[in-house]
Amino acid sequence: MSTVVNTTVNLGGILMRNPVTTASGTFGFGFEYQPYLDLRRLGAITVKGTTPLPRRGNPPPRIAETPAGMLNAIGLQNSGVDRVKEEILPRLAALGVPVIVNIAGDTVADYALVARKLDGAPGVAGLEINISCPNVKKGGLQFGSDPQGAAEVTRAVKSVTGLPVMVKLSPNVTDLVAMAEAVAAAGADALSMINTLLGMAIDVERRRPLLGNVTGGLSGPAVRPVAVRAVWQVYKAVRLPILGMGGIGNARDALEFILAGATAVAVGTANFVNPRVTVEIIAGIEDYMRQNGFQDINELIGLAHRSGE
Repeated sequence: MSTVVNTTVNLGGILMRNPVTTASGTFGFGFEYQPYLDLRRLGAITVKGTTPLPRRGNPPPRIAETPAGMLNAIGLQNSGVDRVKEEILPRLAALGVPVIVNIAGDTVADYALVARKLDGAPGVAGLEINISCPNVKKGGLQFGSDPQGAAEVTRAVKSVTGLPVMVKLSPNVTDLVAMAEAVAAAGADALSMINTLLGMAIDVERRRPLLGNVTGGLSGPAVRPVAVRAVWQVYKAVRLPILGMGGIGNARDALEFILAGATAVAVGTANFVNPRVTVEIIAGIEDYMRQNGFQDINELIGLAHRSGE
């Protein structure tokens, strides 16, 4: 009989039965993946970015493959908070899985408005503040590259909701630790990192950028070393739970983040390659724990910092 292991984690007030969720924008609202996996097996479902009003997103082409990942410039296409609250969230609530809603806007007031509307919505376990999207012309990095602006958004959201608030940080900054410290001081309950790296690709036949938006967010295996380094540095500096992400494609990738200091991980681009990857990662983490004599996943969080002491 297999040894029972505890994989439960507390991500800043978001209680997860295991440390694996989905990265916003890569899993839709979850229903798209129901033919491939039991959504109830996930630690949480993180849904796509939600704004005050519907958005059409950026002009196509909006996705381009790269040698070790992909570029995307979706531009936060979504149906708006009212429709998400009324039509999507009740269906997700019926699954009994914690739902994390990624929220975005053009102004501080936009973020507060979405947060207020989602406060108390069925099934919502927490909010992920998207201040780091590189594919929108307003909002996004306007706040995510400025500690003061990031702190202002964080305080505004915290003032209108009792839900746990997690801030998604961008790697496209000079000092990621300073950003983390600013939102922590403003009351964030957890940190989410990293969002995509700003990049671009050019069609050499057409001699034009491949993406309609010219630039896009780079994700996939190419960014994983950058993301692991970011988690490692921030874990040492800020005592907030971290949701780590960036190029996770298997259990060993996920364990890198956990050992670096992540309480939980989010799987993104890999969902497009293997729609069952999340549940395979969960099983792989459990197998690793049994094989290496760990009974509680929390023993592994940040362990690489302490090894050899």
